[in-house]
Amino acid sequence: MLLTPPMTMMDFFRKSEGVWFTQRTVHNFDTAGADDSGESNVIVDVLSTDDPRILDVCQQQNVAPALVSGGCSFMWQDNLDDTVPNQNYAAILVDVPNPSNPRTGKFLRNRGYVEGIPVIGVYHFADDGVLTIETEYETNQGQERCWFINDHFRVRVMTVQMSNGVKQMAYCSERRCVSHSVLEEMIEHNRLRVSGVGVLSP
Repeated sequence: MLLTPPMTMMDFFRKSEGVWFTQRTVHNFDTAGADDSGESNVIVDVLSTDDPRILDVCQQQNVAPALVSGGCSFMWQDNLDDTVPNQNYAAILVDVPNPSNPRTGKFLRNRGYVEGIPVIGVYHFADDGVLTIETEYETNQGQERCWFINDHFRVRVMTVQMSNGVKQMAYCSERRCVSHSVLEEMIEHNRLRVSGVGVLSP
């Protein structure tokens, strides 16, 4: 089945909803030997326009809630950690689409990826579905590109630039995690398929 990439931010949020296993590699250009890598889980939840967290971000950024189409929350946890992350540390993302072109718009965050302060970025979707986000911080400039390889695998590439050039680059490959109940259903389906029970003959 051919992938239909999301072409609006809310479609992107909906396609991203769930738990993702992230493998990341980070290269720091300004510090010798400071490259690192790691694994974690990213938990994405779609938020409606009347969610109090979205209204808080709108008030914080002095943006009228009527301009917002929705948003999402991002939470991180260690890959093997079964505890529920503290929602007080979630990143809240709010979509303010361009009314004349919903493939472009503004991007509100309660705290930035590069600097932990409220920020407003701009985004656009290319014809091939690649999402590009540009964010200006007080001393840095961040750019993130993200695209889906298929419905359950996506890629993110990030750069952080200062006035004297590139400071950091990061690459993340992310696979969607399935719940235990879905995994059990998949195992049972494959068991029946192998045994021929309940499977129509070609």
